[in-house]
Amino acid sequence: MEEQMAVPLPSGPTFEPHYSVQQVANMWGLGVDVIRRIFEYEPGVLKIVSPERLHKRRYTTLRIPESILRRVHSRLSLSQGKPV
Repeated sequence: MEEQMAVPLPSGPTFEPHYSVQQVANMWGLGVDVIRRIFEYEPGVLKIVSPERLHKRRYTTLRIPESILRRVHSRLSLSQGKPV
């Protein structure tokens, strides 16, 4: 039997944990609509769009890399309630 070597994954947003809008909402104690608005246009957030069809609306799924989550949290913490 041939032994397989584990290949380490490169670092960076591609291979770090990604969170759903619901997971971030639960972590931060906010509603999913608020989290979606915060991250919708944030650079680095993965967007998966299913196109609109005859009887189905267009749907966008967001996946938020951990580094982006930390960056936004830091930015929001620094603003101390001031509009960003």
